[in-house]
Amino acid sequence: MSDSLTLRRPDDWHLHLRDGAMLRAVLPETARHFARAIIMPNLVPPVVTGAQASDYRDRILDALPAGMQFQPLMTLYLTEETDPDDLAAAHASGLVTSVKLYPAGATTNSASGVSDFDKVRPVLERMAEIGCPLCVHGEVVDADIDIFDREAVFIDRVLDPIRRATPGLRVVMEHITTKTAAAYVRAHEKDLGATITTHHLVINRNHILVGGIKPHYYCLPVAKREEHRLALRAAATSGDARFFLGTDSAPHTDAAKLQPCGCAGCFTATNTLSILAEVFEQDGALDRLEAFAALNGPAFYGLPPNEETITLTKGAPVSYPDHIATDEGPVTVFDPMMPLHWRVS
Repeated sequence: MSDSLTLRRPDDWHLHLRDGAMLRAVLPETARHFARAIIMPNLVPPVVTGAQASDYRDRILDALPAGMQFQPLMTLYLTEETDPDDLAAAHASGLVTSVKLYPAGATTNSASGVSDFDKVRPVLERMAEIGCPLCVHGEVVDADIDIFDREAVFIDRVLDPIRRATPGLRVVMEHITTKTAAAYVRAHEKDLGATITTHHLVINRNHILVGGIKPHYYCLPVAKREEHRLALRAAATSGDARFFLGTDSAPHTDAAKLQPCGCAGCFTATNTLSILAEVFEQDGALDRLEAFAALNGPAFYGLPPNEETITLTKGAPVSYPDHIATDEGPVTVFDPMMPLHWRVS
């Protein structure tokens, strides 16, 4: 097997950059390897209008170190008060690439999300009309639904009804975590795609809970049983154009992760490409890594793939920092619990 792999420069179709000091610290970790990224809008307050998206994009570009090339693809945070005309104008101008649906209370900074899906139906219909994709955090938040079942229930109760009621709406099921979600994507050839994170290809729920609680493996949606992790790996490495990379890299300071009610999220921007190469090699699918990381996402979003290339070379294990320093405190880099032999050269 070759010890060198050249592929088009990849994109990240689900990324948290935060703002302020955190943004300035973590942005280079993504821009070093990725050409573009879908930027999550769950700031406090959230990015809900075109004007706010424009301001946030300016702050991201201002934080980009000299010499780095990176394009933030902006999203709007869907609320029950979202103005369809403002959304349509922002999308038509090229400012906004997609809209993000958070069920209210589903994850970090999702309190402003949707509780009554009938109230956003006019927005969804407008999005279908103009071809603006909807990115969904696919979990219900009902207290009587087990946290490990929330994705499957969301598909049945929320996602499938939305898609049936809104023909032509393009939907990205973000950070899928179950074989149920992977099977749902495969069963629908039109207007549906899914992102898979780096960490969900590596961890199952045992890694969070066995031998003591591991806060840095706690994320939402939470990692599931091993059978689901294996299903995600099969989907990611299959070459199927409906599956593509969205890291959901989510920086939190160690102080926020380690408190009694710790934050959900894994920070993977720094070492994602090395991890992915290791995973794809383990599964005999290195020839399909380019599709997952650099081709399938642009195809779904109707964008051209990047012309630039990167090269991964295999050798002695790569060393990555344990933490990224920020003015707010250290952020732990995801530990894949295995040696990483592929480095970006």
